[in-house]
Amino acid sequence: MMNARNIIEETARDAYGRLISYLTLNWRDIEAVEDALADAIVAALESWPSAGIPDKPESWLLAVARRKLIDRARRERVSERAMPALIALSEESQQMSSTDTAFPDERLNMLFLCTHPAIDPSIRTPLMLQTVLGMDASRIASAFVVKPSTMGQRLTRAKAKIRTERLTFAMPDAEELPHRLDAVLEAIYAVYGSGWDDLTGVDPRRKGLVDEAIYLGKLLANYLPDEPEVQGLLALMLHCEARREARIDASGSYIPLSEQDTARWSTLMIMEAEHCLQIAWQSKRIGRFQLLAAIQSVHAQRARTGFIEWKEIALLYEGLAQLSPTIGVLVGRAAAIAEGYGMERGFALLESMPRDKIVSYQPYWALTAHLHMQLGRHEEARSAYSRAIGLCDDPSIRQFLYQQANQI
Repeated sequence: MMNARNIIEETARDAYGRLISYLTLNWRDIEAVEDALADAIVAALESWPSAGIPDKPESWLLAVARRKLIDRARRERVSERAMPALIALSEESQQMSSTDTAFPDERLNMLFLCTHPAIDPSIRTPLMLQTVLGMDASRIASAFVVKPSTMGQRLTRAKAKIRTERLTFAMPDAEELPHRLDAVLEAIYAVYGSGWDDLTGVDPRRKGLVDEAIYLGKLLANYLPDEPEVQGLLALMLHCEARREARIDASGSYIPLSEQDTARWSTLMIMEAEHCLQIAWQSKRIGRFQLLAAIQSVHAQRARTGFIEWKEIALLYEGLAQLSPTIGVLVGRAAAIAEGYGMERGFALLESMPRDKIVSYQPYWALTAHLHMQLGRHEEARSAYSRAIGLCDDPSIRQFLYQQANQI
């Protein structure tokens, strides 16, 4: 049976984004809401072990956080017009605590608030990652290759702008939507990627991120069913998630996609992903996430055909490189070209990449090592494997790379 501390940690982790979004919808001061929720968690740590765990832990945290906000408002003497609304919110939370009513999920609204035109585009995705999805500033800073202190300052400034300018939560209109939707999709994808990278599922900070990302993707698809890139992102995540159980073997060792046992893939999830992709294709507006999902769809066909259509994947990567020539896409294209058209051609693409872009990009060095080994360049392969291993954070992938290197 879980103790009170474990339940508090699990509740805070699972409900953080919903609590922050719901409270901020009314308060408009993200930092004040974050402080109030932190105080509520501390109160739970002091109270629950002796008083017992409440029937509805999330509602308990919500009610206490609201009381903290009201106390703060009184201390700071907020306007008389605001106080009745805050008191009403507190009374509402008490009603929720005594009924089966769950507080609404306002995270979609919060995601779009973070894309408000008044907020610097460069901080929109990090702001969403922290406030809506609970990622800490240090992890966000690492993903965006900046110092944690710098990222913290940028996030603080963005939150201050929301507070001082009283930015609205209204969903963007049809004309504005495309400019704000991309950032929302990027944030959801970043959250999914963070959870996906925790291959063995041992990092408690990443627990539940994959499920959260897919849930938000479905929420967004329900709200915008005709947006092809929304369907494309959902298809991409579902295709990848369908293979989760096949990514490691019984001993916890990493298994590359091309060597996975297709019998361990989730047929139902693949079918759901294909359905999303078909909806997206009907719009005839091709985008990045649709192409990424289409690449995963080709891989999924191996469960039926027994082989991988590398030339088809290479063609999709060519289109993707035209739309979004990121270093990840360019490395993926080189891998597909190598498999479909020969190792030398793939290696030539790797060689043409800017040095400053690949110096710390682990997949580049892993692929370089693999191609060197296939071409019989053993010394070069050992050197590249050493570089790839040094840049690898995941122990199961690092062990896989060690095994590959030892085969030379």
